[in-house]
Amino acid sequence: MKILLTIAWRNIWRNKGRSGALLAAIIVGLWAGVFTVGLMSGLLQQRMDYMIDSEITHLQVHHPEFRAERRPEMKIEDPKAILDWFDQKEEVVAYSARIQVEGMLQSPIKTSGVRISGVDPEKETRTTTFHKNLIEGEYLDSELRNPIFIGQSLAREHNMEIGNRVVLTFETVTGELSSSAFNIAGIFRSGSTHYDDSHVFVKKSDLNAFVSEAVVVHEIAVMLTNVEHAQNMVDDLNQTFDNVEALPWNEISPELGTLALLGGFMLFLVTMIIMIALAFGILNTMLMALFERIREIGMLISIGMSRFRVFFMIMLEAITLTLTGSIIGIFLASLSMMMLGESGVNLELFASGIEEIGWPTVIYPSITRGEFINIVFVVVFITFLASLYPAWKAFKVNPMEIEKDT
Repeated sequence: MKILLTIAWRNIWRNKGRSGALLAAIIVGLWAGVFTVGLMSGLLQQRMDYMIDSEITHLQVHHPEFRAERRPEMKIEDPKAILDWFDQKEEVVAYSARIQVEGMLQSPIKTSGVRISGVDPEKETRTTTFHKNLIEGEYLDSELRNPIFIGQSLAREHNMEIGNRVVLTFETVTGELSSSAFNIAGIFRSGSTHYDDSHVFVKKSDLNAFVSEAVVVHEIAVMLTNVEHAQNMVDDLNQTFDNVEALPWNEISPELGTLALLGGFMLFLVTMIIMIALAFGILNTMLMALFERIREIGMLISIGMSRFRVFFMIMLEAITLTLTGSIIGIFLASLSMMMLGESGVNLELFASGIEEIGWPTVIYPSITRGEFINIVFVVVFITFLASLYPAWKAFKVNPMEIEKDT
């Protein structure tokens, strides 16, 4: 085996120009492919992390019909019992009980439809990181009367600033309309201008006073020690409590679940496309080398070298050349991602379009060890397939026919 490997390596570099060009193509192809996948994986992972950490959390609890209808009267029955149940679970890091109603925000300029979330500032900041989106003013712990936290784009649309007053109109649990003035305490900017236009936050206690005389909870958001505990926790909740609907993050936001699957699929797809393209180069190079050395191969068979050794020698040439290029290409891609993992890839040039759909403008490429292993596996597999035909042609060489042809 060692002798065959040595011969195969020397045979590769008989034609340095051809082998060098193929090696360069493999290196550049793998570098570009791995870096592209790392960039895409980083983009998808950042979006998932942001959505989970800042808004939807690992799981949520609602009235069974609330997510579909979003009616104020569809509240969680006996929320205290559920919160006490969470207090007994070691997997629970934090939770936040929220009120959510659909309503209108009115200023002297215009009226906009918004989703009003009533939150407990202390519990919300322990549960989510949304308060870190504050860019001006203060969060809801402001001393202002009836403080409200609104998006930057919404504030611009209404030409409002810190300290200005807006009027919120919404429906109570009895079906009546209620209006109240709120003072802008802070302005936030999230990853999506659409979200900033349509969501406002107020204190849960302030909103509850207008929505109902009794305590109202429409949503309980929960963060766990590990996202993998979410499904088991959801199953336990649904079995323990009646007339509630607990859902994990990937069912609350199906697009995030799709993104999780998309990352792995895109890695496989991009790698396969690159390697299939390179497979034709490998096949062409090996066939050209085979036809140039056809007399030599015939001579090796004539002096006693088994056809299987010839077969494996050709296979080794292709696999050795490809693995060498792959190792260098993956190393360069890893180095690129390490360098950009700190500073990120800045897409500020496309900020307006990217923020409109809720994607980050600075991307930090990332790729897991398992994904690297999958890439190497695909490289070896495609190379093996591409080298089968040239190796089979070498296996079928007939020394007597070569002599007749010459």
